[in-house]
Amino acid sequence: MSSQLTSSATNRVPAGRNATAEKLLVAASELMIARASIEVSLSDIAQKSGVNAALVKYHFGNKDGLLLALLARDAATEVANLEYLLAQPISPTAKLKLHIGGIIRAYHRFPYMNRLIHYLLHESSAEAADEVSNFFVAPLLDFHRRLLDQGVAAGEFRSVDPVLFYTSLIGACDHLFFGRHAMSRAIGVGPVTDEVCRDYIAHMEALVCGGIVKRANGE
Repeated sequence: MSSQLTSSATNRVPAGRNATAEKLLVAASELMIARASIEVSLSDIAQKSGVNAALVKYHFGNKDGLLLALLARDAATEVANLEYLLAQPISPTAKLKLHIGGIIRAYHRFPYMNRLIHYLLHESSAEAADEVSNFFVAPLLDFHRRLLDQGVAAGEFRSVDPVLFYTSLIGACDHLFFGRHAMSRAIGVGPVTDEVCRDYIAHMEALVCGGIVKRANGE
Protein backbone atom coordinates (compact mmCIF):
# COMPACT_ATOMS: atom_id res chain seq x y z
CA MET A 1 0.00 0.00 0.00
CA SER A 2 1.10 3.55 -0.64
CA SER A 3 2.56 5.28 2.38
CA GLN A 4 1.50 8.70 1.09
CA LEU A 5 -1.88 10.35 1.33
CA THR A 6 -2.13 13.43 -0.83
CA SER A 7 -3.99 16.51 0.35
CA SER A 8 -6.40 16.10 -2.53
CA ALA A 9 -7.29 12.65 -1.23
CA THR A 10 -8.15 14.08 2.17
CA ASN A 11 -10.24 16.80 0.58
CA ARG A 12 -12.14 14.21 -1.42
CA VAL A 13 -13.13 11.98 1.49
CA PRO A 14 -16.72 13.38 1.45
CA ALA A 15 -16.98 12.20 -2.16
CA GLY A 16 -17.95 8.82 -0.72
CA ARG A 17 -21.50 10.13 -1.07
CA ASN A 18 -21.03 10.35 -4.84
CA ALA A 19 -22.64 7.34 -6.57
CA THR A 20 -19.48 6.26 -8.37
CA ALA A 21 -17.27 6.73 -5.31
CA GLU A 22 -19.80 4.83 -3.21
CA LYS A 23 -19.58 1.87 -5.60
CA LEU A 24 -15.84 1.79 -5.03
CA LEU A 25 -16.29 1.92 -1.26
CA VAL A 26 -18.88 -0.86 -1.29
CA ALA A 27 -16.66 -3.02 -3.47
CA ALA A 28 -13.64 -2.46 -1.20
CA SER A 29 -15.71 -3.29 1.87
CA GLU A 30 -17.12 -6.49 0.39
CA LEU A 31 -13.71 -7.66 -0.80
CA MET A 32 -12.10 -7.04 2.59
CA ILE A 33 -14.85 -8.95 4.36
CA ALA A 34 -14.67 -11.86 1.93
CA ARG A 35 -10.87 -12.08 2.14
CA ALA A 36 -10.56 -11.22 5.85
CA SER A 37 -7.84 -8.78 4.86
CA ILE A 38 -7.35 -5.13 3.91
CA GLU A 39 -4.82 -6.20 1.27
CA VAL A 40 -6.98 -5.72 -1.82
CA SER A 41 -5.74 -4.22 -5.07
CA LEU A 42 -7.21 -1.27 -6.92
CA SER A 43 -7.76 -3.49 -9.95
CA ASP A 44 -9.78 -5.94 -7.83
CA ILE A 45 -11.86 -3.09 -6.40
CA ALA A 46 -12.42 -1.63 -9.86
CA GLN A 47 -13.41 -4.99 -11.32
CA LYS A 48 -15.88 -5.75 -8.53
CA SER A 49 -17.42 -2.27 -8.65
CA GLY A 50 -17.55 -2.09 -12.44
CA VAL A 51 -15.78 1.27 -12.23
CA ASN A 52 -12.59 2.29 -14.03
CA ALA A 53 -9.59 2.11 -11.67
CA ALA A 54 -8.53 5.59 -12.78
CA LEU A 55 -11.58 6.99 -10.98
CA VAL A 56 -10.06 6.01 -7.63
CA LYS A 57 -7.50 8.79 -8.13
CA TYR A 58 -10.22 11.20 -9.23
CA HIS A 59 -12.42 10.60 -6.17
CA PHE A 60 -9.90 9.69 -3.47
CA GLY A 61 -6.43 10.71 -4.66
CA ASN A 62 -4.93 7.25 -4.13
CA LYS A 63 -5.60 3.93 -2.43
CA ASP A 64 -4.93 5.26 1.07
CA GLY A 65 -7.45 8.00 0.36
CA LEU A 66 -10.03 5.35 -0.51
CA LEU A 67 -9.25 3.42 2.68
CA LEU A 68 -9.57 6.59 4.74
CA ALA A 69 -12.93 7.38 3.12
CA LEU A 70 -14.14 3.83 3.80
CA LEU A 71 -13.25 4.07 7.48
CA ALA A 72 -14.84 7.52 7.70
CA ARG A 73 -18.03 6.15 6.13
CA ASP A 74 -18.22 3.19 8.50
CA ALA A 75 -17.36 5.24 11.57
CA ALA A 76 -19.87 8.02 10.81
CA THR A 77 -22.94 6.06 11.90
CA GLU A 78 -21.24 4.80 15.04
CA VAL A 79 -20.13 8.31 16.03
CA ALA A 80 -23.64 9.67 15.41
CA ASN A 81 -25.02 6.95 17.66
CA LEU A 82 -22.82 8.20 20.51
CA GLU A 83 -24.67 11.51 20.71
CA TYR A 84 -28.01 9.74 20.50
CA LEU A 85 -27.06 7.35 23.31
CA LEU A 86 -25.76 10.11 25.56
CA ALA A 87 -29.08 11.96 25.29
CA GLN A 88 -31.26 8.96 26.21
CA PRO A 89 -33.25 9.14 29.50
CA ILE A 90 -31.62 6.03 30.95
CA SER A 91 -28.98 5.51 33.62
CA PRO A 92 -25.29 6.03 32.86
CA THR A 93 -24.70 2.36 33.66
CA ALA A 94 -27.27 1.31 31.06
CA LYS A 95 -25.64 3.66 28.54
CA LEU A 96 -22.24 2.16 29.29
CA LYS A 97 -23.50 -1.38 28.67
CA LEU A 98 -25.12 -0.33 25.38
CA HIS A 99 -21.90 1.39 24.35
CA ILE A 100 -19.79 -1.69 25.03
CA GLY A 101 -22.13 -3.82 22.96
CA GLY A 102 -22.23 -1.21 20.20
CA ILE A 103 -18.45 -1.08 19.81
CA ILE A 104 -18.07 -4.85 19.64
CA ARG A 105 -20.96 -5.22 17.18
CA ALA A 106 -19.49 -2.47 14.98
CA TYR A 107 -16.18 -4.31 14.78
CA HIS A 108 -18.07 -7.52 14.07
CA ARG A 109 -20.16 -5.87 11.34
CA PHE A 110 -17.08 -4.32 9.72
CA PRO A 111 -14.37 -6.90 10.54
CA TYR A 112 -11.75 -4.92 8.63
CA MET A 113 -12.36 -1.75 10.67
CA ASN A 114 -9.78 -2.41 13.36
CA ARG A 115 -7.11 -3.25 10.78
CA LEU A 116 -7.89 -0.08 8.85
CA ILE A 117 -7.58 1.96 12.04
CA HIS A 118 -4.21 0.42 12.87
CA TYR A 119 -2.95 0.83 9.32
CA LEU A 120 -4.06 4.45 8.89
CA LEU A 121 -2.84 5.48 12.35
CA HIS A 122 0.53 3.75 12.24
CA GLU A 123 1.51 2.75 8.70
CA SER A 124 0.09 5.42 6.42
CA SER A 125 0.85 9.17 6.42
CA ALA A 126 0.75 11.62 9.31
CA GLU A 127 -2.11 13.34 7.49
CA ALA A 128 -4.16 10.11 7.48
CA ALA A 129 -3.42 9.55 11.16
CA ASP A 130 -4.66 13.08 11.93
CA GLU A 131 -7.87 12.43 9.98
CA VAL A 132 -8.58 9.19 11.85
CA SER A 133 -7.87 10.90 15.16
CA ASN A 134 -10.32 13.68 14.27
CA PHE A 135 -13.27 11.61 13.10
CA PHE A 136 -12.84 8.48 15.25
CA VAL A 137 -10.54 8.80 18.25
CA ALA A 138 -11.46 12.32 19.40
CA PRO A 139 -15.26 11.78 19.31
CA LEU A 140 -14.92 8.53 21.27
CA LEU A 141 -12.69 10.14 23.89
CA ASP A 142 -15.11 13.05 24.26
CA PHE A 143 -18.06 10.66 24.57
CA HIS A 144 -16.27 8.67 27.28
CA ARG A 145 -15.44 11.84 29.20
CA ARG A 146 -19.05 13.00 29.17
CA LEU A 147 -20.49 9.57 29.95
CA LEU A 148 -18.10 9.13 32.88
CA ASP A 149 -19.02 12.61 34.13
CA GLN A 150 -22.70 11.66 33.96
CA GLY A 151 -22.03 8.49 35.91
CA VAL A 152 -20.06 10.29 38.62
CA ALA A 153 -22.71 13.03 38.89
CA ALA A 154 -25.42 10.36 39.24
CA GLY A 155 -23.44 8.62 41.97
CA GLU A 156 -23.11 5.47 39.86
CA PHE A 157 -19.43 5.55 38.80
CA ARG A 158 -16.15 5.91 40.57
CA SER A 159 -14.00 8.73 39.24
CA VAL A 160 -12.01 7.32 36.30
CA ASP A 161 -9.51 8.97 33.98
CA PRO A 162 -11.22 9.09 30.54
CA VAL A 163 -7.97 8.47 28.65
CA LEU A 164 -7.22 5.37 30.70
CA PHE A 165 -10.84 4.27 30.32
CA TYR A 166 -10.70 4.71 26.53
CA THR A 167 -7.43 2.78 26.36
CA SER A 168 -8.84 -0.10 28.40
CA LEU A 169 -12.23 -0.38 26.72
CA ILE A 170 -11.31 0.24 23.10
CA GLY A 171 -8.14 -1.79 23.45
CA ALA A 172 -10.03 -4.78 24.84
CA CYS A 173 -12.75 -4.58 22.18
CA ASP A 174 -10.23 -4.12 19.40
CA HIS A 175 -8.05 -7.01 20.52
CA LEU A 176 -10.90 -9.50 20.18
CA PHE A 177 -10.50 -9.03 16.43
CA PHE A 178 -6.91 -7.82 16.03
CA GLY A 179 -5.39 -10.45 18.30
CA ARG A 180 -7.69 -13.27 17.29
CA HIS A 181 -5.39 -14.29 14.45
CA ALA A 182 -2.42 -14.75 16.77
CA MET A 183 -4.50 -16.76 19.23
CA SER A 184 -5.82 -18.88 16.39
CA ARG A 185 -2.29 -19.84 15.38
CA ALA A 186 -1.14 -20.40 18.95
CA ILE A 187 -4.00 -22.37 20.47
CA GLY A 188 -6.51 -22.94 17.69
CA VAL A 189 -9.05 -20.29 18.73
CA GLY A 190 -11.85 -20.10 16.18
CA PRO A 191 -13.26 -17.08 14.33
CA VAL A 192 -15.42 -14.38 15.89
CA THR A 193 -18.91 -15.79 15.40
CA ASP A 194 -22.19 -14.22 16.53
CA GLU A 195 -22.04 -16.41 19.63
CA VAL A 196 -18.47 -15.33 20.43
CA CYS A 197 -19.54 -11.72 19.95
CA ARG A 198 -22.45 -12.12 22.41
CA ASP A 199 -20.24 -13.86 24.97
CA TYR A 200 -17.59 -11.16 24.71
CA ILE A 201 -20.16 -8.39 25.15
CA ALA A 202 -21.38 -10.06 28.36
CA HIS A 203 -17.79 -10.55 29.51
CA MET A 204 -16.82 -6.93 28.86
CA GLU A 205 -19.97 -5.59 30.53
CA ALA A 206 -19.15 -7.54 33.68
CA LEU A 207 -15.47 -6.59 33.55
CA VAL A 208 -15.91 -2.86 32.92
CA CYS A 209 -18.95 -2.30 35.09
CA GLY A 210 -17.39 -4.34 37.87
CA GLY A 211 -14.47 -1.97 37.82
CA ILE A 212 -16.15 1.45 37.76
CA VAL A 213 -19.77 1.04 38.91
CA LYS A 214 -20.19 1.77 42.62
CA ARG A 215 -21.66 -0.89 44.86
CA ALA A 216 -24.74 -0.34 46.97
CA ASN A 217 -22.55 0.71 49.92
CA GLY A 218 -20.97 3.41 47.76
CA GLU A 219 -17.61 1.71 47.32
